Amino acid sequence: MQTNDSVVVGFEGADDAAVVRLDDGKFIVQSVDFFTPIVDDPYQFGQIAAANALSDIYAMGGKPLFAQNIVGFPINDLSKSILIEILQGGADKAAEAGVPIVGGHSVDDKEPKYGMVVTGEVDEAKMWKNSGAQVGDILVLTKPLGTGIIATAIKKGVANEESIIAAVESMATLNKGATDALNGLNVHAVTDVTGFGLLGHLKEMCQGSDVSAKINFSELSFLPNVRQLAETGIMAGGTVRNLDYVKDFVKFDSTLSEIDKLLAADAQTSGGLLVSLSENDAENFIENFGSTVKTIGQIIQKESNFILIK
Repeated sequence: MQTNDSVVVGFEGADDAAVVRLDDGKFIVQSVDFFTPIVDDPYQFGQIAAANALSDIYAMGGKPLFAQNIVGFPINDLSKSILIEILQGGADKAAEAGVPIVGGHSVDDKEPKYGMVVTGEVDEAKMWKNSGAQVGDILVLTKPLGTGIIATAIKKGVANEESIIAAVESMATLNKGATDALNGLNVHAVTDVTGFGLLGHLKEMCQGSDVSAKINFSELSFLPNVRQLAETGIMAGGTVRNLDYVKDFVKFDSTLSEIDKLLAADAQTSGGLLVSLSENDAENFIENFGSTVKTIGQIIQKESNFILIK
């Protein structure tokens, strides 16, 4: 792998975005995310994809400066109006974030794909990483879990309106508000919970911080009807792979069922921020940000397993 002294954060830490040092003391933060539709409405898909792409910059404590679209679209098979709606959804969400879209690239593809390259900035003293969690820290999560299960239910045509509305609202919500509420607090580690699920991203945080985490399953918040869907066999393939990956690093309490384990490992799209900070700062964050923030556990001394969940 090619290295450069200006690279502050690269491949090695499995972090949310790349960070490069500039001459003026500022850091450039950049990330890229795109995926196939997870909802039926093209405008909502555009909003969700944009919020998901912007999230990596917020997870580093950064401010997004501009974005470029990445588009794959079967122009000869689907109406151009669908593409217009996707792009409009992305543009409106970027505008909500105050981020101009300055260009992009498109290709003719068999299946629609949309996302963004997002470039931002962050001060060295204010940059967050997915490592640095300290023993005694409280872990908070800013969005409910379950988007992977509901997205799978949508594809299978079995998701009800309540679940769809809640999932779309959650996925289309920018993590900007959470980042703004964290500013000024002594944040030790942050990551956004996306494809690897809560357990996968928490494992990376613990491994990078040389600590373990204790999670209270009863404190995890889930979108409506997620458990019922899981109990009928609705499960994202990524969720099953996530659980298979983390099982060697997680000690599950004997009272937790297989469904409980899968729910905790559900692969997320545009998920919330997982934050490690002191108890006092956690209380201030919850007071500043509001009711969607949940205290889900704490950081403990490193044990034989990175995560203990009961």
